[in-house]
Amino acid sequence: MATAALPESSLLSLLYRSYPTAISPDATELDLAQATPKIFSHYTYTDAEKAAIQQWLATIQGLTNASTKGDTAVIDSILKEINTHLATQTTLLGAKPSVADIAAYAVLAPLVEKWDVEQRTGEKGYHYIVRHVDFVQNGSLFALRIPEEEKVVIDLDDVRFFPKAADPKEEKERKKKEKAEAQAAAKESTVVTGLTKERVQQAPETTTEETPAAKREREKKEKKEKKEKQAKQPKAAPAPAAPPSPSLIDLRVGHILRAINHPNADSLYVSTIDCGDAPGSDNTSVDEETGKTVRTVCSGLNGLVPLEEMQGRKVVVVCNLKPVTMRGIKSAAMVLAASPKVAEGEDSHAGPVELVNPPADAPAGDRVFFEGWSVGEPEKQLNPKKKIWETFQPGFTTTDGLEVGFDSTQVPSLSSVGTAATAATFGKLVAKSGGVCTVKSLKGATVR
Repeated sequence: MATAALPESSLLSLLYRSYPTAISPDATELDLAQATPKIFSHYTYTDAEKAAIQQWLATIQGLTNASTKGDTAVIDSILKEINTHLATQTTLLGAKPSVADIAAYAVLAPLVEKWDVEQRTGEKGYHYIVRHVDFVQNGSLFALRIPEEEKVVIDLDDVRFFPKAADPKEEKERKKKEKAEAQAAAKESTVVTGLTKERVQQAPETTTEETPAAKREREKKEKKEKKEKQAKQPKAAPAPAAPPSPSLIDLRVGHILRAINHPNADSLYVSTIDCGDAPGSDNTSVDEETGKTVRTVCSGLNGLVPLEEMQGRKVVVVCNLKPVTMRGIKSAAMVLAASPKVAEGEDSHAGPVELVNPPADAPAGDRVFFEGWSVGEPEKQLNPKKKIWETFQPGFTTTDGLEVGFDSTQVPSLSSVGTAATAATFGKLVAKSGGVCTVKSLKGATVR
């Protein structure tokens, strides 16, 4: 069953459930226009985009009102408007997410659920609305917490009619041509002393001879206008770069199939870990015993974590660090573990050390991210020169409740760009499938 979202209380419940760090649990009313920068704090929105969000929220409210009244003419008109717009857009703003997409989902999902195949993907169906509903309810860009049983069931293979994809370039050229034709028509109809240009040329006797003084004044004015027209227009200020985020780091649930002592290093273990990679992915191999696609990972945990604790268990792994060869064995990921924070100059590897535990039901390969910092996809491989891991790792910590999280106040670069002021300063480390990552007993520890 889809989320029954026509009442605002249902939308508020969905937003709080999905973005608890941005939406107050005590909120009884919600200013949707102000919610976007709180929820999607890693994006910057121009005044034009903010105005567009307001406009779409008004359109969606109109659809809600029409649905309540059963006004089919208005409903059809608004649905056609939204469907046509989404034909060339991924989101209502184009590519950026906004609360308008979620509000649209809340109203459209119950409608899509009731539509038959012809209404969804027939020749006159709302193909792009159906695509948008599926994208919002399942896309990591929004990361909505919607139980599977509440999502709209959409068969992506059952398409009755394939509409011709709208070409944004052709659409732009068409509008440009129409504008040019309109300007030309207006120019041709310009009246000079009661006559069109064509008739002025045919009736020179109606004009009067220009005096030398008037001629000089006219030429001076034309020269000034030409100079002003040719003046170089100031360049628009470049859009600010998206704030940095720990979501660039590819954190996943890993299942250690087995671990052994490194043959050439007393401090290292060598683990065979299922990280959910597709067969043939970079830095993977096929495990002969299980047939699974796996990564080989070297960890400096020998002497800190008993070898028996490394067998057949789930861990959290960093999967997009640049692979390194450690004493002759290539390591293609890193296992996250917690240890007490130490003062500068003290031994940071003295222990004790506890592995980070993902939720028990989370499958291997399940994405793991910090609440409030989930927007965007991880980079395929972190560039060592950019020091992304080194920048964000100081914020990885544990709470008094033994939950793993990210404290943005410990990352100077986030404060310097003002991100910490608009985003939650602390976000728990959670799995996409649900549940919080924890440690056994270390409070206020560093995680790396």
